[in-house]
Amino acid sequence: MKDQIRPALTMLLILTVLTGLIYPLAVTGLAQVFFPNQANGSLIVREGKVIGSTLIGQYFDKPEYFWSRPSATAPFPYNAVASGGSNLGPTNPALIEAVKARIAALRAADPGNDVRIPVDLVTASGSGLDPHISPAAALYQVKRVASARGIGEATVRDLVIQHTQSRQIGVLGEPRVNVLLLNLALDERR
Repeated sequence: MKDQIRPALTMLLILTVLTGLIYPLAVTGLAQVFFPNQANGSLIVREGKVIGSTLIGQYFDKPEYFWSRPSATAPFPYNAVASGGSNLGPTNPALIEAVKARIAALRAADPGNDVRIPVDLVTASGSGLDPHISPAAALYQVKRVASARGIGEATVRDLVIQHTQSRQIGVLGEPRVNVLLLNLALDERR
């Protein structure tokens, strides 16, 4: 028995040091060297203050801002500690009611807009933290944002187009618009 305990404890110690100390430090060090922005949370800093991250959505409800996807996190929207979807299926009555309420809120905020509402404006993402919306969802909101800011729709539409990111390496994902970056660009226009 003693012949087996010593090698087992030695392997435990070696693997603990290797996988619990050396590997994480190496990965962290390489990330800091080659991808420092991403390794530090892709934070957006203005005037020395962190105002958000390009990786985590934020809640916007004022008419002069583009609105993000709904968030299913609790106890407040875009709570990174409570990341996760609602797990409600497409026929679940609670989801259907939530979608109807979101549609009603969008229609009330922009009563003259009779364009079909893009699905990502009324359904939460799997993580509940998605910082992006589809270009269609951003274009749907152009009229409301332009009107609330007192600027031309063409100007706002151009900003949406400028902030539309294409598929990664040309094939992965879908075109998308980072809501925080778009709203910051709107604020910088003043």
